Amino acid sequence: MKVIINGRVFSADGSFFEGTLYIDGEKIVKVTDSKEPARYDVNAGDEVIDAMGKYVIPGLTDVHFHGCVAKDFCDGEEESIRAMAEYELSQGVTTICPASMTFDEERLIKIFKAAAAHDNSTGARLVGINMEGPFISYEKRGAQNPEFIHVPDADMFYRLQEAAGGLVKLVDIAPEEPGAMECIEKISGDVHVSIAHTTADYDTAMKAFEMGADHVTHLYNAMPPYHHRKPGVIGAAADCEKAYPELICDGVHSTPAVVRTTLKFIGDDRLVFISDSMEATGMPDGEYELGGQPVTKKGNLATLHDGTIAGSATNLMDCVRVAVKQMDIPLGTAVKCAAVNSAKSIGIFDTFGSLEAGKQANVVILDDELEICNILLDGKAVK
Repeated sequence: MKVIINGRVFSADGSFFEGTLYIDGEKIVKVTDSKEPARYDVNAGDEVIDAMGKYVIPGLTDVHFHGCVAKDFCDGEEESIRAMAEYELSQGVTTICPASMTFDEERLIKIFKAAAAHDNSTGARLVGINMEGPFISYEKRGAQNPEFIHVPDADMFYRLQEAAGGLVKLVDIAPEEPGAMECIEKISGDVHVSIAHTTADYDTAMKAFEMGADHVTHLYNAMPPYHHRKPGVIGAAADCEKAYPELICDGVHSTPAVVRTTLKFIGDDRLVFISDSMEATGMPDGEYELGGQPVTKKGNLATLHDGTIAGSATNLMDCVRVAVKQMDIPLGTAVKCAAVNSAKSIGIFDTFGSLEAGKQANVVILDDELEICNILLDGKAVK
């Protein structure tokens, strides 16, 4: 048994309380609202971790990132996935759902087969795939390769899902494209559908939600802006209470005022913080790639050579720090958006995303500066 005492323990509602966490093997078995373990069964052989003055939070879940440490999920190689998983774990991101890019079906099958064969014994646990492309709008392609954009195709999705061994948790679709509504209606019972890289107006987005979509990819990016007479996807995301909109909180994609405002009209029960990080994350400034296209990293800004923002160069834990330290977002809210809501959005909250009895013991302990002091993955300490 491991017992974490004296910590400020995160609750799934975004609050903190002085509590004690009990871990047996891979699972959390009990969480108390008292920091006095003497009230409960603590045996002489138990390992006690004193978190006095520190925050005890669940490991984060990133449902949308492409790469880090000079590796990309679309490399389609076990070495790349392993390196990414190990880096993410070292940053307190204990569960990952990496994103693919817009490629042809043959390349995507190779990528998804590599994910299905991944050895999950080291690094953050790979729990799914975010299929970002190829079912997107040419006009709002962003850093996606236009050569491989494809009309929404349910049969193609099911072939790719078979190659992935059922790992695909999110499929991005521009709902205004030909056949999109039929595709959404057909596949939404088997996978979460995200409105993405789209020119859709409000009515089209709402129709997509009615057909079964329940997620929005990087809100504000690669979609029409919010206008008081044309609310678009952003307005629809606010009105659809089942939708989980993503937001990149790297300090580049959205200003602090926008993040604060978005939390007010979306709410901290639905907003999902993501990193959308690419292979330059965790690396020095220089030249890298995203989806086969050259990218320049300078600081935490990554751009194509034409100036288009190409994902982020910030991991999800750093996004939490940016939200708290630069945007005046409460820590509990930021953790809720990066752990609870993200896990709920892809259907894994029964196992991950909070510190509750029966959940996997994926725990991160932070000091007052939000620096990592301890990481536990499946109840085991990570060095």
